[in-house]
Amino acid sequence: MRLLLIEDEQRLADNIAAALRESGFAVDHAADGEAGSHLAEQDIYDVVILDLMLPVKSGQAVLRDLRLRKLRTPVLILTAQEGKESVVELLNNGADDYLAKPFDLGELIARVKALIRRSKGVASSVLRVGGVEVDTVRQVVTRHGTEIDLSPTEFRILEYLAHKPKAIVSKQELLEHLYDYDWEHHSNVIEAHVSNLRRKLSLADTESLIETLRHRGYRLRESTF
Repeated sequence: MRLLLIEDEQRLADNIAAALRESGFAVDHAADGEAGSHLAEQDIYDVVILDLMLPVKSGQAVLRDLRLRKLRTPVLILTAQEGKESVVELLNNGADDYLAKPFDLGELIARVKALIRRSKGVASSVLRVGGVEVDTVRQVVTRHGTEIDLSPTEFRILEYLAHKPKAIVSKQELLEHLYDYDWEHHSNVIEAHVSNLRRKLSLADTESLIETLRHRGYRLRESTF
């Protein structure tokens, strides 16, 4: 999953981005509201984490413009502002969640994961498809109770596909959501990761869990056994 962090405090932004990347997210960072707004309007992010007190363009204006453009990307607000009225106003203006500074990074990551699940219509942190269980919190994958050892990239590919089990996911969509702005540099290796993932998930005498549709992308089969 790919996140956009719009935060002008460099040290805080570095800490947040490091924690999110350690949890398996790709993270782009913008240090002011105008740059953040430009990136957010590309509509390629799974969650936007938005500070309110930003230079050039305020967080409120970024949120307002996103919703005026009918973009549905979940937005988690980071706020130092106090008072019930400001929180109510933010939620009424299209924010999906908020955290008051200072906050625990573990709580931030848990809230981001909850927003992703909610935006994709999934209630549980464990995704189930084709006999495979993907625990998005523990980052553990099992098939028929047997744990499967995946690399971090293989896990992220499977997690993204499992959120959209009936959808065809193009190679570009996978790249955009798995990597940060540098995603084009990874375009030649995605097939190798998918191939390894397909092999690790395979069972004898069954179709592969991951279906390749020529020139279109990849799709998870919901029943392969």
